[in-house]
Amino acid sequence: MTIRVPTQMTSERNFPLTKDIHPTETTNTTQEVPRPPPNVPISTLQTRNQFWKSDWDNMKSGLTTLRKALATASTTPLRVLRVSQLDAELLDNELEDMLKEQLWTAFSLFKKFNIKEKFQPELSAILQFSLYKLSICAPSNATYGCQLQNLKFRDERAHKGGLQSIAVDSPLSNYQKTMYGVLQIGGEYLWSRINRLLSSWGWSELDANNPRKIIWQSIQVIEKAFKAMSLVNYLYFMYTGKYRTLIERVLSMRLVYARREVTRNVSFEFLNRQLVWHAFTEFLMFLVPLVNLERLKNTVVKKIFGGTHEGASELPAHICAICYSNQDENGDVLSCTLNLPYETNCGHRYCYYCIQTKLMVDPSGFSCPRCGEVVTTSHRVVEKVDIQGEDEAKANDDPIEDEKS
Repeated sequence: MTIRVPTQMTSERNFPLTKDIHPTETTNTTQEVPRPPPNVPISTLQTRNQFWKSDWDNMKSGLTTLRKALATASTTPLRVLRVSQLDAELLDNELEDMLKEQLWTAFSLFKKFNIKEKFQPELSAILQFSLYKLSICAPSNATYGCQLQNLKFRDERAHKGGLQSIAVDSPLSNYQKTMYGVLQIGGEYLWSRINRLLSSWGWSELDANNPRKIIWQSIQVIEKAFKAMSLVNYLYFMYTGKYRTLIERVLSMRLVYARREVTRNVSFEFLNRQLVWHAFTEFLMFLVPLVNLERLKNTVVKKIFGGTHEGASELPAHICAICYSNQDENGDVLSCTLNLPYETNCGHRYCYYCIQTKLMVDPSGFSCPRCGEVVTTSHRVVEKVDIQGEDEAKANDDPIEDEKS
């Protein structure tokens, strides 16, 4: 039996396309295939070895037809978790805020030049451009937040129909990367700088018929229209899961999984803990107003200390013992003088505000800080004035004044 295997052609010797090999022979075919000379260019070898070219030309039309059929085939659409895309955006914003905070802290040392207030849009644009250059322009085609969420951008124009889930992800083109930087970074910078300039020039405070006022109003209308379209795009993103922003939709930059075999492991342990503590906190906020903490404290103090405050029984009569017990350690005793005094059923006097506050908190009564007796009632202290004695004193003083006169 004879086996016919293909061989190669070189510039030194022309080998036939087939060679007879008998099974009984122990010839090593790998050693008989000659290697190309080291000094011959590869392009020359490719032009000489084109026995496959006719077959490839015949297959091109079939491959084109197959690709068109796949583009129109009904396959399972590629779905990317919306939460992963939103989390990637949050991570990018957090990273940018952290870097901005460090940048503003550095420029705060130069308060004399007021660099932050004058060049804040320029500094923010430089920072965003640096992140853009190191992330999206890199071969990964993804921001740092997207990389943490196992996401990357791809050119969605090459993935229509069934090709969106079965074809190899097409990287972003140079046009998409450039326009993304121009619209995302340059657009935000120009908008911020124009608003700053027009505000500093006072265009917003001019008359309604002034052309500059009309320009200012037109800019505000454009801003509102952009925000409205962004809202519509966000709602549509929540429905379809494609294109978080208008810029991504215009440039056909879609976020897909960088490695589809890696799944997102979601742990609900932290979420459950937060829900439990939130519910417990809400219950405490509902329960605390129903509990009379001051009354509970007075009951505990009465059980432990007998209701008297340390040192209150030794205070002078014109000092309010409640004010004295409420002040801090460095307080002055003289600052606790009775103000609008009220006398309790036990005979001790306190300020009106102090005694009424205690009775409102605990209507059943509280322990007197001086004697420990339960205070339930109080009345205003009215000082008696001896009018007759004062008249006699004045009468005694009048002759002396007459003699002096």
